[in-house]
Amino acid sequence: MNRRLTPLLLPALLAACGDKPPAGWTGYAEAEPVYIAAPVAGRLATLAVRSGENVAAGQALFELDATPEIAADAEARARAQSAQAQAQDADKGRRAPELAVTRAQLDQARAAARLASIDLTRQQDLRAQGFVAPARVDDAATALAQARARVAELEAALDVGRLPARSDARDAARALAEAAQSSRAQTAWRVEQARQAAPMAARVQDVFLRPGEWVAAGQPVLALLPPANRKARFYVPQSAVGGLTLDAPVNLHCDGCGAA
Repeated sequence: MNRRLTPLLLPALLAACGDKPPAGWTGYAEAEPVYIAAPVAGRLATLAVRSGENVAAGQALFELDATPEIAADAEARARAQSAQAQAQDADKGRRAPELAVTRAQLDQARAAARLASIDLTRQQDLRAQGFVAPARVDDAATALAQARARVAELEAALDVGRLPARSDARDAARALAEAAQSSRAQTAWRVEQARQAAPMAARVQDVFLRPGEWVAAGQPVLALLPPANRKARFYVPQSAVGGLTLDAPVNLHCDGCGAA
């Protein structure tokens, strides 16, 4: 912890004790600044305070240029939305227009199968009368078998189209959506961390950087000095300790500081 020390002279203590105050006791003032940094890197875009200024808790201190993070956040948001849509789509069957196309194809296949059945019956009758060769009957039977196979294929496709995706495909889609959402949360956090505010009421002790300068991740931009972090330490002779009481006023003096 970095501290600042200032020599002090304490000339008067506890006049109520009735003794003549000593000429003074030496000591030092101790300051423990709080260094404010952003956990992300970037160019310092805005510095909202000056050295020596008092700030309230929550008051804006500085902001880094978050243009890259904002762009990454927009991209991550789009990926998350796309992945979520894919995950929801995996829980559904095929869309109604796609099923309608399959139904139309199935109707055509059934009609073709009926015609093939009629043609086979006709060819069998003609063969029985000796008007056609056996090969014509065989061709008609083959055409009917193919038509029926096409009907079965489309019926199966229609049944499958009503089902959601396989469980492993749904799990993969959900995992992708969760990963995209996590990436979105990370980029949103980086955008938020580019703006830093005072964690407590304090005095701006030092400002280390100016707008336009590059700030590394974790590099302090300024230092705050809360009232509780300012202390005076001095040394009292053993012979004078018995004359002191708690909460008694103390006058502090230091070169260039004036009375405190």
